[in-house]
Amino acid sequence: QMQLEESGGGLVQPGGSLRLSCATPSTSFGKFAIGWFRQAPGKEREGVSCISATGGTPTYADSVKGRFTISRDNAKNTVYLQMNSLEPEDTGVYYCAAELAWLCNLNGNMDYWGKGTLVTVSS
Repeated sequence: QMQLEESGGGLVQPGGSLRLSCATPSTSFGKFAIGWFRQAPGKEREGVSCISATGGTPTYADSVKGRFTISRDNAKNTVYLQMNSLEPEDTGVYYCAAELAWLCNLNGNMDYWGKGTLVTVSS
């Protein structure tokens, strides 16, 4: 069982930035591809970004390309999501999730999920 804990959410004005973190105590972290997903009120969950187990080939949803950057530090068992130029449409609960695989995808079929962190973009 892999425990994932998100942090870094909060209230930010449009155009602002936040950095989300996803950490785990698991020593197998480096074997897992990690994804970030979000769910806005009244909407289905959607994939935002993901990164392979080795840190290469990041993938982004079209809605966040050029604004969000995903990265990972396997020595710290942590994945980051830097979010810039935030828009009200980015509001939602952000979840990180892990899949025992080298390559990542945004289809949502992950093995482990965190509890989420709330991001609110509002003036």
